[in-house]
Amino acid sequence: MRAVTIERFGDPSGMAVTDLPAPTAGPGQVVVETEAIGVGGVDAVIRRGTLRGYGFTEGLIPGSEVAGTVTEVGPDVDRSWIGRRVWAFMRIGGYVEQALAQLGDVVALPDGLSSIDAATVGGSATVAHFALAHAHFTAGESVLVRGAAGSIGIATVELAARDGASAVAVTTSSAERGKRLRDLGATHVLDRSGAGDPGAPASYDVIIDIVGGPDTAGFIDRLAPNGRLVVVGAVAGMPPADVGGMLLKTFQQSRSFATFSLDSVATPARDIVRAEVLAATARGELHAVVHDVLPLAQAAEAHRQMDAGTVFGRIVLVP
Repeated sequence: MRAVTIERFGDPSGMAVTDLPAPTAGPGQVVVETEAIGVGGVDAVIRRGTLRGYGFTEGLIPGSEVAGTVTEVGPDVDRSWIGRRVWAFMRIGGYVEQALAQLGDVVALPDGLSSIDAATVGGSATVAHFALAHAHFTAGESVLVRGAAGSIGIATVELAARDGASAVAVTTSSAERGKRLRDLGATHVLDRSGAGDPGAPASYDVIIDIVGGPDTAGFIDRLAPNGRLVVVGAVAGMPPADVGGMLLKTFQQSRSFATFSLDSVATPARDIVRAEVLAATARGELHAVVHDVLPLAQAAEAHRQMDAGTVFGRIVLVP
């Protein structure tokens, strides 16, 4: 089968299309013939080598989510899964024609939902749901989404607006992107620094940060008293180590800083929410915003577009 590997950390030129043996399902596993592969921000972070200290090594296959049809199951897995259309989580290993997944990371797709749409929202909308829950967001509170043009950011905007936020502000890089985010539920559009809309709230109850990097600390001052900032991504690198010190400088504001990873959520709870967001997308209540659909062999081009900051929503690869 064809697969895309990261032969060398750095720019997308270090990615290569290779031929590998087709996988065989072992105990508790299924093989999914991929029809759509989501290209996520975490894939780019891994490819750059930012997470090499977390066990990611050169030679790996990137890709954390796929959608397609189950073609083989392990000896202890119910054979009724064969032929079913599913979404599957892959911590790594998704840029392939045939993906090997743990059954516990597989969710059946609802009727009427395309594999491309599933690969766009299955991971991102689930992260957005739990990120807002991790921030203890409640109706009537104001929300700022930092880096809202990606699939996680778009899902966060839609969910916050749907669930009764008093304001949903976004940071993004252009007026055109801002208009599209308004159509999805944003009420205020800011530039990347968090400025640019004089009518926007001066502070926020919840900030969901998908960008990370050295500028994360500057957004702590945008938190209202008792405000909560949750970092769910590190597209620009890890936040600075002195974030805690900044919180102490405003001790009486009772502000909070946290990180969130879906790895911390138990599988049953994760699967319930994932099934809900996939069903909501099939009903048209949430939107799969697909920037482009590219062949698997053009994975490096997808990463070039992400590095250039031109992607709105998600690029999906197809074998």
